[in-house]
Amino acid sequence: METVEVLHMNKGSGETSYAMNSAVQNKIISVTEPATKKAIAQTLCSNNWPLSMGIADLGCSSGPNALRVISEILEAVYTTSRRLDRSAPEIAVYLNDLFTNDFNNIFGSLPSFYKKQKQEKGSEFGFGSCFVSAVPGSFYGRLFPSKSLHFVHSSSSLHWLSQVPAGLENGRSALNKGKIYISKTSPQCVLDAYLMQFKNDFSHFLASRSKEMVSGGRMVLSLMGRESMDPTVAHSCYQWELLAQALMSMVSEGLVEEEKVDSFDAPYYAPCLEEMKLEIEKEGSFVVDCHEAYEIDWDGGIMESPSDSLGMLSSGERVARTIRAVVESMLESHFGSHIMDDLFRRYSKLVEDHLSTTRTKYINLVITLVRLS
Repeated sequence: METVEVLHMNKGSGETSYAMNSAVQNKIISVTEPATKKAIAQTLCSNNWPLSMGIADLGCSSGPNALRVISEILEAVYTTSRRLDRSAPEIAVYLNDLFTNDFNNIFGSLPSFYKKQKQEKGSEFGFGSCFVSAVPGSFYGRLFPSKSLHFVHSSSSLHWLSQVPAGLENGRSALNKGKIYISKTSPQCVLDAYLMQFKNDFSHFLASRSKEMVSGGRMVLSLMGRESMDPTVAHSCYQWELLAQALMSMVSEGLVEEEKVDSFDAPYYAPCLEEMKLEIEKEGSFVVDCHEAYEIDWDGGIMESPSDSLGMLSSGERVARTIRAVVESMLESHFGSHIMDDLFRRYSKLVEDHLSTTRTKYINLVITLVRLS
C-alpha cells in the first residue's frame, strides 16, 4: 500500500491510542513553545499588522496535543496584540494531516476548546475571531491558496517520508536484510537512498510552502533529527534497530517469515541540520532565522508513579506504547494484526534491557524559517 494510506497514529482514546501515548510529542511541543511564540510575534510585526491571519499546523495528528499547539499560537497572537495595543486579527487555523487522520477526535474537542479560550481571553475571543478547519492531504504538495498563510507550524511530522525510498532492492533481493531502517550494518546504498528521499521530499515541502506563504511569514519546524553527519548514530536509529530485533526473534521461532522483515522499510528519516540547510539554500525561498537541538527521553521523561496509569508502567513499556501508537498502522498492514501484541511485548523487553545500561535519547531539531520577499 501507499504510505499515505497506512501512515496514521492509532485512533480513539484506548490503551494503545496516540491520544493516550503521546507524552514524547507533548514534551517536544513544550521545548518548541518559545520558538513558536517568538515567531508569531515577529510575523505580526513584520506584515503591517494583518486584519486576518492564516495559520497552518502541518501533521497535526489528533488527541490533546493538536489543540494544545493552537492554544499556544492563539496566546502568542493575543499577548502580542495587547502588548502593542492593537486589535487582534481574525485567525484562520488550518489543521492538516493525511486523509486517514482521526479528525473526528479533534472536532469533538472543539466546543470545550472554544469555551476555554473564551474564559481565558475574555471579550477579545468572540465568535468570528478564530476559525478552525481541517485540510487533509500530504504536506509534500500544495494544500493552500497562494499567499494565504502567515505562520506555519509542524511538530513531529517532517521525519516521515512521502514513501519508502526507491532502490532498497537489488532485483528481488532486499539490500537491508533483517533490518527495517538504517543501521550500523546497512550498506552505503541504503543510506544514500534514504538521504535522497528526504532531500526530494523536503525540497517539495519548501517549494509548496513558498507559494502558500506571504513575504515575511514564518515557519517553525520541529522534527526528529541528529547532531552527527552519520545517520547510523544510536540517537538517530536505535529505536528501529530494537524493533527489528523483536521481529527477528519472531522469525527465529517461526512466527514471522524472514522475507516479510526483509521487505519492510520504514518511511522515516532523521536528518541533521546541515542536510536541512542545504535544501533550504537550494530552494531559495526561505532563510534560517534560528535553530536549536534538544535531547528528549525515549519515554518522554515521565517518572514512575503508582497513582498514574502511565507512571505504573516501566520505561520499556512506555516506550513500546509510544512507538506502537505511531507505527502500528504500517506494521499491521504488512505483517498482520495478529502479531502486534506479541511483537510489542518483545520490543518492550528489549527497550527495558537497553535503557538499563544506556540512556539513549532522541535529538529533536527546531528550526525557524522566514519567507523571503
